[in-house]
Parts: sequence; C-alpha cells; structure tokens
Amino acid sequence: MKVFAVVVAIALIAALHPSTDAFSLEMKTLTSDNLMSSSRRSFFSSTAASLGALASIAFVQPAERVEAASPTIYKLDSGITYATLKEGKGSYPQAGDIVAIEYTGYLTNGAIFDKTHSEGSQNALLFKLGSTAVIPGINDMVAEMKVGQKVQAIIPAELAFGDKGICIENKEGKEECLVKPGSKLVYDIYLKKSSIPPP
Repeated sequence: MKVFAVVVAIALIAALHPSTDAFSLEMKTLTSDNLMSSSRRSFFSSTAASLGALASIAFVQPAERVEAASPTIYKLDSGITYATLKEGKGSYPQAGDIVAIEYTGYLTNGAIFDKTHSEGSQNALLFKLGSTAVIPGINDMVAEMKVGQKVQAIIPAELAFGDKGICIENKEGKEECLVKPGSKLVYDIYLKKSSIPPP
C-alpha cells in the first residue's frame, strides 16, 4: 500500500511539472555571480507543496466507523434506572450479607459529591446489605448486582437524601447544600465482594 502511494505521488508530481526532469542531478549556472543550484533542488522547492499535499492524501487512511452499542437501560420496581458497565459473576447478595463496594456519586450536572476512592488509592465501603449505613437506593441497587458487576444508576430523590438533601448553615445563617433537597443522583457502583456474615 505504501509503495503504491509513493508511485502515485511521483506520477502526479511528474504530471504537474512535465517540463522538469525529476531525476536529473545536472548543475546549472543561475547568475553571473556563479551561484550554483541543482535542478534537483529547484524541482523539490517548486513541488514541496504538491508533495506534502499528495503525501498526506496518500498515507491518511479513512478512519473506520465504530458503532458502539448503546447500553441496555433497566428499571427496578423501586424507580431506580441503571445500565450495566461491566458484567459480574456468581450469585446476588442477600439482605444481611456483608458487601464491599466502590462508588462515585454525581449530581445531575456531573459534579462529584462523594466517592470511596481517590487518585492513587483504592478503598471500598463495607456495610451490611439492608442496613442504614447507605442510602436506600444503594441498598436496592446492590441487591440486584453480582460480584464484579459495575453499574451506573440514577437514584430518585426519595431513595437518596429526599426532601432534606445534605445541607448545613454557614456563618451568615444561610443554608448551603452539597446535595439540594429533592435531588435525583447518579452513582457508579462496583460490587467488589459479598460474603455471609459470621454467626
């Protein structure tokens, strides 16, 4: 393919400049000051733009169109909608099992408000499935996941922080909210482990 492209480029240059001997190494006198220049140099300087354009056309391959399949969107009875980002294996955890998850919580504008991990570290949140250690939406979502599965879930406000949100009063007496009341939230959740609690 490359040899063909070079041959095409040379043929096109020769067609663009038929009066020039493309392969001549003969020297010519240009002025009375005896400044010498090769016809090879003048050929290349006069065809540099053509060669650059032809080379870019000859060697640039059209990009292959990759059609990514849209993820399937599921909806739980509780109102959570989610898409699977990575498939898991094994069985589903049961209420009372100890689970380890990694998660990132986003506001609907894309801002991260909470996460279990930071750059350079890997942490996991351990909790008993069904407990109040996490919001109800995370409990509901994890109960539908297999170990190793990663999902992106949209959790309605009533299964997140509800009408209270996460707000504090600042020094001026005004309320500032990390999560506004009635906010729908987005979570990336990865179920790392699940185990039966000790007796």
